[in-house]
Amino acid sequence: MKPLLYSSVAFVALASAASAATCPAVTMGDMMGVGAGAFPQQYELAEFEALGDCTVEFSANPASAELNARIRGNGELPSLADRLPSEPLVVAPYVSIGSYGGTLDALSNATESGTSDFMSIRHVNLVRYSDDLQTIVPMIAKGWEWNEDFTQLTFFLREGHKWSDGAPFTAHDVVFWYDNLATDSNVREIPKDYVLVAGEEMNVVATDDTTVVFNLPSPKPGLLSHFANHYAQGFQPRHFLGQFHPDINSDADANAQALGFENGYDAIKGYYGNSDWMDTPTPMLAHPDLVAGLPADTVPTLESHIIVAENTEGRRLVANPYFFQVDTAGQQLPYINEQDELFVGESEVRLLKLINSEVDYKAQALNLDYAPLLLENQEAGNFSVSLRPEIAMGVFSFNVTSEYLAKRAVFGDVRFRQAMSVAMNRDEINEVVYFGLGEPTQYTAFSPLPSFVTDEMASAYTQFDPAMAIALLDEIGMVDVDGDGMRELPNGDTFVLNMQVPTQGISIKLVELVGQNWNEVGINSTVKEVTTDEFRSAQSSNQLDVMMYSKGQPLAVVLGNAEVFQPPFDNYFNIRTGMLWGEYIDTDGASGVEPPAYVYEMMADINLFQGAIAGSDESNEIGARLVQNVVDNLLFIGTVKAVAPIYWNNDLQNVTEFQTQSYAYYRTYPYRATQWWLDE
Repeated sequence: MKPLLYSSVAFVALASAASAATCPAVTMGDMMGVGAGAFPQQYELAEFEALGDCTVEFSANPASAELNARIRGNGELPSLADRLPSEPLVVAPYVSIGSYGGTLDALSNATESGTSDFMSIRHVNLVRYSDDLQTIVPMIAKGWEWNEDFTQLTFFLREGHKWSDGAPFTAHDVVFWYDNLATDSNVREIPKDYVLVAGEEMNVVATDDTTVVFNLPSPKPGLLSHFANHYAQGFQPRHFLGQFHPDINSDADANAQALGFENGYDAIKGYYGNSDWMDTPTPMLAHPDLVAGLPADTVPTLESHIIVAENTEGRRLVANPYFFQVDTAGQQLPYINEQDELFVGESEVRLLKLINSEVDYKAQALNLDYAPLLLENQEAGNFSVSLRPEIAMGVFSFNVTSEYLAKRAVFGDVRFRQAMSVAMNRDEINEVVYFGLGEPTQYTAFSPLPSFVTDEMASAYTQFDPAMAIALLDEIGMVDVDGDGMRELPNGDTFVLNMQVPTQGISIKLVELVGQNWNEVGINSTVKEVTTDEFRSAQSSNQLDVMMYSKGQPLAVVLGNAEVFQPPFDNYFNIRTGMLWGEYIDTDGASGVEPPAYVYEMMADINLFQGAIAGSDESNEIGARLVQNVVDNLLFIGTVKAVAPIYWNNDLQNVTEFQTQSYAYYRTYPYRATQWWLDE
């Protein structure tokens, strides 16, 4: 069996017979007689010319040289023919062929907070999901091929593709990312789950400059899906970062020390950080004292735009003059010249800027709370608001490895978690917080629900039953000792849940309402809004009593990334619990706290699940077992799945309706933001 394989080779002979006619400026609204390609809304060059019996005439943004001059470290700009790959990706815009120019104004919370919305606009990876959120299509790679048993995945890259500084992009950049960054313990102490297969490393080999082979130790059909939806790009510039890597360059330490870094690895971390997260501060922010002597302000990129200025107030980006995409009229993408990202930590200030039309696009950190005011002002403000289904929902978790042992004992008792779940009045939450537009549901890890998730699983402990909550709390010895109406810990100590609410990821109205529900069964709590960075830091250091954030992943994500089933059950940027369980696993028991047996069962099952074919009887059986474990143990407690706003300025063209307001498929990535343009 060979799942989806595509290469432009099949169209080369056809293209050679194409007429001299210039190709029509096809859009999805007007195909001009040109047939659909192998993949929706895009073509390989030879394929497009063959289908249209035409020749694409390429043209560049008139501002390319000016923009290139702002990318420190770039040389003089060559001709467009020397910048585009010989096999560019041809994109059919949704509605209109765009005009060049303008600045996209974006809004984030802070340097590494609320930024994924903005990053997704410029994002690229080996492949991506199309806007149906089902079809994987070529992106950086022009094609791929699986072997029969899903233990070998081969990617075919584009001939002549270049980094944003003009250096060749090759399969060796993929190998460099994997061997020298993602799995090098000097860069990342512990490899991320998504670069492993059932905990084992892959063998990644460049067979030539445009072919890279992932050899897997066991089957993982979801590896392709991972590259289609994840922020972690499967490549990094070997020519740039490799000059600081001791395994690549024997002079790595000397090169780094000449620039003011301690050694080569320090320079890599200065440019790349120690993760694949795209908004790790550049040297402009992380090492401003060194910037003047550095070869470039940031790492060369394959993305549509590159950072040219950064400080604590925001970032400025310009169009990548070597970007690999063109529209059907032959114009090099992106259309938009610049991007301006502003950091605003206060929710009220962000909302005011949206109402005042100071932003061109926003979805992340827009809770449904904001919708009435945004909808009321959209006509006067020249912007549009669409309410789209969320994939994740607000969930709560308790710190089962709390440093305070009396709390750890309570939080670790499933009866306490059951009580906290049935104490929630989800119908009231739906009406008050979500205007009746949501659906009460339990957290099952998967969202939307695959066929193996039963109604009983999805509704487990979601009934509003204060009497049951009271009985469970009494049973575990949490009673009101001093007569103030609030329960104490079983040892008699005062018990207060300190709920620190991040400024994104969950509605503070939801948290306040849940706090009131818990108060009614004798659980005292306080609610305080904090920055998302503060929340993440406290969560990571095991300091919180109760965590709250949005959570829930589509099957497509879980197939490639197992972290929601492994302690601490997500990454730094999302809601987690069991930090000391995770430490125990990571250190092979040298430190931390040993998890209970059901955690090991989930860890074993997720490896089996990822090795099975999605939709098969085997896969469904394992998936059902995973979900049953999740809802039986309630490490995360679900609330209501609803809708959330998406905002865009009416001057922004070629915006289509999103399937979901969600991080899960990497926000705008399926909707081809490189063909957005500003009609100002």
